[in-house]
Amino acid sequence: MPTATAKQRGPYAKTAALQSRILETCIELFGQTGFHNLTMKEVAQRAGISHTGLLHHFANKDELLSGVLKLRDQKRKEFFLERGVDVLTVPASTAAIKAMLKTVAANDLQPGLIELHSTLSTEATSPDHPAHDYYRQRYASSIGLYTRAFAALAERGELKSDIAPEDLAAMFVALTDGLQIQWLYDRDTERIKRHVRLFLRSFIPGID
Repeated sequence: MPTATAKQRGPYAKTAALQSRILETCIELFGQTGFHNLTMKEVAQRAGISHTGLLHHFANKDELLSGVLKLRDQKRKEFFLERGVDVLTVPASTAAIKAMLKTVAANDLQPGLIELHSTLSTEATSPDHPAHDYYRQRYASSIGLYTRAFAALAERGELKSDIAPEDLAAMFVALTDGLQIQWLYDRDTERIKRHVRLFLRSFIPGID
């Protein structure tokens, strides 16, 4: 006879799996149509559930967007951790910093995630967009992380540039974002990596 824990785990697991399916569907839909042009009925149809069923899990588009952004952050964190990189901490060694910077080139090289980022980050420049604060903080966090990384290399004599670390960091984020958009038109992964390496080599000697 199933235990009380088993009974609870079954419905909970099914609910979590359905919510995950809905959010995965929304990654693609938000990337294709943006936030404002997407309707809850379209989400329900693509996820293969009723409109009422969708509202049972997500009351509105704001809740869907919040869930999608959390899922994107989770996927990004897992991507880096699989490669030995903590996205919140500057690595201790020069070699590890260089590895982190190169890893960024391949980050999110999945059409759905890049389309999601490219579409929503553009929409969210409007202060009244529900993802405005998320992207403002995300860019500030990314630039802050790379600023600390470039500053650490400068302290070790591994940064050969007259450009301040914070300016290099802003340029690096702009480069990787721009290259990912270009990748949506021509999915040449090696070209993206090559361009990032060429940029880094221009001021970090010895990076391969």
